[in-house]
Amino acid sequence: MAEVRSGGGASAEHGGRAAPGHVLVVFPGYNRPWATWINQRLEAHGVRVTLQRWDPPRETPLADSLGDLLLARGTVLLVLDDWFFQLGPRPAGEWNEVLRGFVLEQADRFAAVNLTNRTLLPATAVLEPVSLWGVGEEEAEARLLTRLGIEPRRSPGRRIAPGSLVRYPETPPEIWGEIPRRNPRFTGRDDLLTELQERLMDAERGKAACTLLGMSGIGKTQIAAEYAHRFSPDYDVVWWVNSDDRNVQRDRFGELAAALRLPSGNEPGERIRAVREALRRGDPHSRWLVIFDGWDDTEGAGVMLPQGPGHVLITSRNRAWGEHTDILEVPSFDRSESTAYLMRRAPHITAPEADEVAAEFGDVPLPLVQAAAWLGESGMEVPEYLRMVRDGRLSTVDERAGDGFPNASLTSWSILINRLRRAQPQAIDVLSLCASFAPGRIPLGIVRAYPQAELPEDLRWMATDLPAWNRALDTLVNYSVLSRESRGPAASLEMGPHQESVHMHRLVHDIVARLTDGEHREAHRKAVRALLAEADPGNPMDSRHWPRYAELLPHLEPSGALASRNPRVQTAVLNCLRYCFRSAEFRAGIRLAEKIRAHWSTFMDPLSPEMQELTSQECYILRAFGRFREAYELDLALRARLDEAETRDELGTLRSSVSIASDLRFLGQYQESERIQREAFAEAQRLLGDHEFLTLVAGHNLGLMLRMLGRYQEAYEHDIASLARSENALGALHSHTLSVSNAVAQDLRLLGNYREALARQENNVRFHLQVLGPQHLNTLYARAQLALCRRREGGFQQDLGATMESLLEQMEQVHGREHYITLSSINNYANYLREHGDLAHARDLIQEAEAGYRALVGPAHPVATGVFANTALVLQAAGQRADALAILEGALAGLTSSLGPDHPWVLGCALNTTAARNFNGRVSDAAELSRETLRRARHVLGHEHPLTLSCQVALATDLRGLRENEEAGKLEEDALLTLTRTLGAQHPHTLSARQRNRPYWDFEANLG
Repeated sequence: MAEVRSGGGASAEHGGRAAPGHVLVVFPGYNRPWATWINQRLEAHGVRVTLQRWDPPRETPLADSLGDLLLARGTVLLVLDDWFFQLGPRPAGEWNEVLRGFVLEQADRFAAVNLTNRTLLPATAVLEPVSLWGVGEEEAEARLLTRLGIEPRRSPGRRIAPGSLVRYPETPPEIWGEIPRRNPRFTGRDDLLTELQERLMDAERGKAACTLLGMSGIGKTQIAAEYAHRFSPDYDVVWWVNSDDRNVQRDRFGELAAALRLPSGNEPGERIRAVREALRRGDPHSRWLVIFDGWDDTEGAGVMLPQGPGHVLITSRNRAWGEHTDILEVPSFDRSESTAYLMRRAPHITAPEADEVAAEFGDVPLPLVQAAAWLGESGMEVPEYLRMVRDGRLSTVDERAGDGFPNASLTSWSILINRLRRAQPQAIDVLSLCASFAPGRIPLGIVRAYPQAELPEDLRWMATDLPAWNRALDTLVNYSVLSRESRGPAASLEMGPHQESVHMHRLVHDIVARLTDGEHREAHRKAVRALLAEADPGNPMDSRHWPRYAELLPHLEPSGALASRNPRVQTAVLNCLRYCFRSAEFRAGIRLAEKIRAHWSTFMDPLSPEMQELTSQECYILRAFGRFREAYELDLALRARLDEAETRDELGTLRSSVSIASDLRFLGQYQESERIQREAFAEAQRLLGDHEFLTLVAGHNLGLMLRMLGRYQEAYEHDIASLARSENALGALHSHTLSVSNAVAQDLRLLGNYREALARQENNVRFHLQVLGPQHLNTLYARAQLALCRRREGGFQQDLGATMESLLEQMEQVHGREHYITLSSINNYANYLREHGDLAHARDLIQEAEAGYRALVGPAHPVATGVFANTALVLQAAGQRADALAILEGALAGLTSSLGPDHPWVLGCALNTTAARNFNGRVSDAAELSRETLRRARHVLGHEHPLTLSCQVALATDLRGLRENEEAGKLEEDALLTLTRTLGAQHPHTLSARQRNRPYWDFEANLG
């Protein structure tokens, strides 16, 4: 396929030879970067250029293929390296014969550049190739122009925009992120690579994403790597993300933040958001390519998939990517590609023999690579090789490998492994050890990083014999069994063995595991478990260790660590589970906890400290993920065992009580939760004292419960005391202290002390950002509370909508749309939009929040009922007053039943119900409810609370409707004076009351 570039014609004299007006640049697809650079340099000097990717079919005589090139006018410029003469492939003798004959006769039409320092075919001299190998860009351009007889122009014949300049092929992109080394044996796929490039280039901005789809072993990763190298001049950033495991994927993608020098913390979600935002803006680079290799689970696409001016390339087996990206199917090799590859790797075989081998393996690249490596290294004749494959004499398995992989490949692998076992047994040791890890990225460097780990005798050489280690790895890399990787920048002076990794394709892993499974397998798995335990950083609360935990996590199950009885391994397993909770990897944590429980339940006492800690961490994660009922049932089961035990476990019972009280709080059983939590707090103080962490947690939870019960003054006084204890025990910047400080600000706001609440929360958010980063779960919650403080304080209305919208987007990215923290922001933003007149958007959001809470906690839960009451405010603002009244009457009855008549939520809902009755002509009923609500509000909240004053203004409005003007006037005047004194004359509440607007109450959804 030709790529045509046109420029202004010119004729110049150089060295007595006329400069060509047109040049046909002929290149193998492998050298596209050089061809595009040559094209631009020649056009800049007024020469018209056509690019011709060239791969002449073996069936066509070479002289005929070269003769076809001469149909173009001007000079034919061949871009040569040793790869060029392997096209076809053709014997060296055929090339030499044609060069000495046909090409020599047409020597004035041909020219060449040479890109290698290796010796080319002798007859290449007829082309007089000029060497561009190892020289700088200026020298390369000068040599090119001289070879073609072109006089350099001081002023280019065609002005080129800076952004369209093609980078010199020897100059890498500014950011080059762990792209696999270029495979010098990459074959064919030229049409597929060209189509891939065209799809990405032609896509609409922000939608340039394509998935290479195909079965394992089809060559998707190799194609993606070759695309990155071949088209690297088109990009300033190229970043590779291994995506076999979600945690590793998030960690690797987040590392781009550091490469882009973005301000971000250590929390994965924070770094990912910073990267996505930078890519979306195209700042600092708009020409970027991100490759997600092996991304089979589309669940995280909305959070991870970047958009913007750059390009995204995914390799996957999952057709569901068609919902998110363009799909490009990766077929098996064309037969010509298969045979060409085999003949290049094994030059002694004939074309018919190569065809027979290709047919045996169904043209699937991975087994062809192994066959070619075997044939090329051993020199074995094809009939003997195929006889061994077909007879299965060396195979240890009969079943198909699955995933469409030909059965014969198992035998091919068996041949390779037996050969290695004889010639390089240490490579088999490495293979067997890798089979005890999970496929994908394997942190194999921990073998050498932690020599203190007890390795079995047959593996001890790995920790002591570095040359043998490197020889074994080099052998496996050469046979395409493994690829080398390393964590961190390649130039890092601090990179040690613990950062060294290899990558093993899942299909290769499956086959190797079958063919190397022998007497040492269990010993090797035990060694991997010991290594994982040694590599455990020991502190999952520290976000700086999260990348390491993300790397260890996938290997727990394959190594047998989940079933280990070794206490050190069990500690590492629990630390990985704690990491899942702390880093908000809730889905992974839930799956891990279920697997741990399935193994430990078979041999461990249900009341052992390890099983109790497993339950504790699992319940943390379940609650954080919104699966409150499951956490409660798990806690109840543990509590029943504790109660039945012969010996009372006071500490275990205490922890159980704290956890059960949290479950009940989320489930809306507030009175029972408070009773248990209060008892637990007192017991913690008795058993542990005031400053142990469990006591601090129990005290904080009691404050949460008091606030959920509407006892705001009591909650505030309790939280102030809790804050002092936490600061003394943990320090002002500990994450627990920050949570308690957040609670104090929330108490102040709910008490109506808006200015003080705002000042404290602004300071609190600054500390959250400093300690945890902007995307941590606690920080997002603190920022949401700050938005509410600003809304209530009244002085930040102009920018508040944009802030709340941005915050909602961030929560959705980090936690998903249905998470209870996100639902809270949806509800609060809907309230703001309704208040500012965007009723359509507000109605959509509030209905989404209401449906989300109903699904999460059930329709009878007080929070679900309160959000439903917010729906009525939207309907009422839209003129649907009868519908609004029906909803509010039902919500009031529901909240009163579950919370009692004096709860502030009930009082607020009653305030809204009085308005609905008034608007529907039931003024007398409205006044009756208003009077009762004001009485209760004064008793519960005091005479100066904003909600009490709203109730007072509402009663005045109802009394005026009944023509009881004298009482109405006194109530209104008193309310205005108090509002002016407490909130200020210009506060929205004061201004609204002065204008006699009917007050209303927003329900702020919060599950605690």
